Amino acid sequence: MASKSKVDLASLPQTEIITYWALSFGSHLYSFYELHRFSKEYEAGLERELQLEKGFFVGFKKDPADFEWSFWSEWAKKSLLWSLLGHGVISRFTCTFFPKLRVPALLLYGLLAACSVLGVKGVSVLLIHLLVSFTIAQLRRPALSWACSLLLLSSLHFKPLQDLQRSWYETEEQYYLLLFSVAVGGLRFISFSLEHCWCPLEAGGVVQMYWLFSYSFYHPLFYNGPIITYKDYIQQMRTPTKEGSQDEANSMYRYLVFRAARILLWWFIAEYMIHVMYMHSIQANETYLQILPPWALGGLALALVQFFYVKYLVLFGLPSMLATLDGLLPPKLPRCVSIMYSFTGMWRHFDEGLYQWLIRYIYVPLGGSRHGPLYKMLSTGLAFGFVCLWHGGHDYLQYWALMNWTGVLVENGLRTLFTSSFIHSFVERSLSMRMKRRCVALLSAFSTAMLILSNLVFLGGIHVGRIFWKRVFVQGWCTIAPPMLAFLYCFAQVGLQWTPDPA
Repeated sequence: MASKSKVDLASLPQTEIITYWALSFGSHLYSFYELHRFSKEYEAGLERELQLEKGFFVGFKKDPADFEWSFWSEWAKKSLLWSLLGHGVISRFTCTFFPKLRVPALLLYGLLAACSVLGVKGVSVLLIHLLVSFTIAQLRRPALSWACSLLLLSSLHFKPLQDLQRSWYETEEQYYLLLFSVAVGGLRFISFSLEHCWCPLEAGGVVQMYWLFSYSFYHPLFYNGPIITYKDYIQQMRTPTKEGSQDEANSMYRYLVFRAARILLWWFIAEYMIHVMYMHSIQANETYLQILPPWALGGLALALVQFFYVKYLVLFGLPSMLATLDGLLPPKLPRCVSIMYSFTGMWRHFDEGLYQWLIRYIYVPLGGSRHGPLYKMLSTGLAFGFVCLWHGGHDYLQYWALMNWTGVLVENGLRTLFTSSFIHSFVERSLSMRMKRRCVALLSAFSTAMLILSNLVFLGGIHVGRIFWKRVFVQGWCTIAPPMLAFLYCFAQVGLQWTPDPA
């Protein structure tokens, strides 16, 4: 299901494809317009109950209810933009004049930058995790390294320790920055530990420690990722820097200007969305969710997932740009969620760094698809279980992980069913290539509906998912669900046309 590539699927008549594009684009715009109308109609109530802020755009308020966007925007203004700029300057300076000192200079800068924001006590927490992980890794026992890493991650939710760490800071936001840094750092420590368990990395412990410090405190990826494995990091950072030609320098500057302009555009789009559509404040109030008109309800679902996508283009875009200038190959930026038509595709292409990390350190070591369907189910389930735990393990995250695990299993099951000799031969005899593509898109529409529902649970909580399920599939099974699936069918056709690789 939804696993065939563009090469395997027949092309459709151009008129049909244009129709799908028009309906997809038009449904986005109209549903966003209806959500905008609802937002303006209930603006006074939302401002009174949820405190809308003064916005950048004249005549519009700003919806500050998305914690992650507000949090990182505030820290960007306070210090992160300046510290990232400083990293870029140090990197270019050392690369040009002292190439052999580039890695130690970036390590020292990253450590000082972390101390300036998290404080000595905050950095000491990371150093304790790092030293414990390093020590256990020397035993070269993957199971022991995993047990240690899970214990360290679990300590983030230990109430007495949380209270102690909160007491170090004046604001709750500073504590959250420590929490995010330790959580992302935990993925790096696991990466180092397992790589060393599988294949000793260096003869000397001092060299190992040096590269682990460099990997852990690399500033652009320090707070929020994206994730690069330890093996990839040291291989790429060890590549000697060469004196570039004038053409290479010009190419680098063109890349810098073009990528910076794209990041600014993504930031503008994200800000514009939370000024004209108060989707995060609306989702926080069950009364508004219950009275949203059908088109505005669809607009809310699309706006929430689209904002999440654009947000991570910004949050991953700037660090990835700096990492690329340093000679690293960061994961690709998230793929547009409107052309995602399967659970599998979402996991592969939204956060590619986390996906590759899960494949390398959980899915493949547990057997993956090499030992039959049972091992594949177990490996996939434990990967989703880890993601749930890493995000905090809350009840809504458990539902979200379970929905995604089920979605991936169903897609894999249908894929296996349709590639079996009996079904495959029947399909080949009964359907033309174009009809097979239309059937794939139809199945993908149902998958996309469940994918959006699971993302709503992740972004808004169980109550948001429950209300959408009730309004669309229970109360609106004959009025809202059919047209919604028809539009999702169009989305899937656009996705099949747009994406050149298997989902």
